[in-house]
Amino acid sequence: QVQLVESGGGLVQPGGSLKLSCAASGFTFSSYAMRWYRQAPGKERELVAGISSAGSNTNYLDSVKGRFLISRDNAKNTVYLQMNSLKPEDTAVYYCNAQLGYYGYWGQGTQVTVSS
Repeated sequence: QVQLVESGGGLVQPGGSLKLSCAASGFTFSSYAMRWYRQAPGKERELVAGISSAGSNTNYLDSVKGRFLISRDNAKNTVYLQMNSLKPEDTAVYYCNAQLGYYGYWGQGTQVTVSS
C-alpha cells in the first residue's frame, strides 16, 4: 500500500533552517509529481511546493519563493523540502502528498514551529 512518512520537523528560531524529508513506498515514485502542503491552526491547507516526476520542474507558494527549495531523490524514493530564513508565519504542520491518478495520498505530517 502507498505510504508517505514525513520527518525533520521541529522547533527553530526565526531566521533558522530545517530540512523536511518524505519517504515514499508502495508506488513507482519516479513516475509521479510530489507536493508539500502545510496547514496552520485555524487555516486551510495550502500548497507550498511541487516537483515534477524527474525533478526538472518545480513550483512554489509566493510567500516561500527564494527561501524554500523542493528536491527529490528517485533512487531513494524521497522528496525533500529545504526551508531557510524561516518566519513565525511558516509555523504549521507540513504534509507530503502524492496524487496517483484519481486518488491523493498524504503522510501523517510533521510539525514545524518557528518561534524565539
